[in-house]
Amino acid sequence: MALNTSIKIFSGRASKYLAEKIAKSYGTELGNVSLTKFSDGEFQPSYDETVRGDYVFIIQSTFAPTENLFELLLMIDAAQRASAYKTVAVIPYFGFARQDRKDKPRVAIGAKLVANLLTAAGVSRIITMDLHADQIQGFFDVPVDHLFSSSLFVPHINKLNLDDLVVASPDIGGSKRVNSYAKFLNAPLVICHKTRKKANEVDSMTIIGDVEGKNVVILDDIIDTGGTITKAAQLMKSRGAKSVRAAITHAVLSGDAYEKIEASELTELIVTDTIPLKRESSKITIVTVADLFADVIKKNYNYQSISSNFIQ
Repeated sequence: MALNTSIKIFSGRASKYLAEKIAKSYGTELGNVSLTKFSDGEFQPSYDETVRGDYVFIIQSTFAPTENLFELLLMIDAAQRASAYKTVAVIPYFGFARQDRKDKPRVAIGAKLVANLLTAAGVSRIITMDLHADQIQGFFDVPVDHLFSSSLFVPHINKLNLDDLVVASPDIGGSKRVNSYAKFLNAPLVICHKTRKKANEVDSMTIIGDVEGKNVVILDDIIDTGGTITKAAQLMKSRGAKSVRAAITHAVLSGDAYEKIEASELTELIVTDTIPLKRESSKITIVTVADLFADVIKKNYNYQSISSNFIQ
């Protein structure tokens, strides 16, 4: 590290609940930030302590509303203008990641635009988890530490001691991710094939593989409306599955997702706290990412390898 460079951890408003846990796990307290609001809705974050020459980590997930992203951009810019040594954006949930390519004419590649905005604001490094598409790392010209929830979910699933375990991907696109889980858990893999007529609405679904008499765990990076997962659970139960659980990193849970989950065939939905839950549910279990992010922040500050934070 640079001579006499100290570490300071700050948080945007949207992720303060998680940032406090990360700071506690690290062994420090969050730095002081204040926010000035204007009557038209404009806002201006300000550091209430010096960051000159400091290694600054700013924790903020960029889920809706979009002002969460803009607040992060302003905080990065403010740290750079206040002469921070390095400014690292810790983005547990990277919003707009579903816009990683042009999947139809005349659309934006939102994930690339967000990467450009973060770079333009002056970010030195990105620490994030379970990007919707791995190639988003290549959208940045600064280092990206891409963490995986598998390092949290695999031990959790192992503790459930499920016999006849099968892991499932809710779509073809997630098969690579689930194949890794299959290897770690020494379990067979099944895949759901779905078609959509429009965004957030599943038209039809079929299962590739055998789930009869099995305890199924569906794995994915994002659960939004809950339509895909609850439909998959219903289909698997109708095919003779003993139980169906889902382990999904980012709990967006928009619209009537909570009602769908509570009325579904799911035994349990396991999520992380990269996004705060809007309400509690007896079917939802939270696995915290705080210790993992605290450890990676510490290793970044001390210029240590983070390879041990991945399941080998």
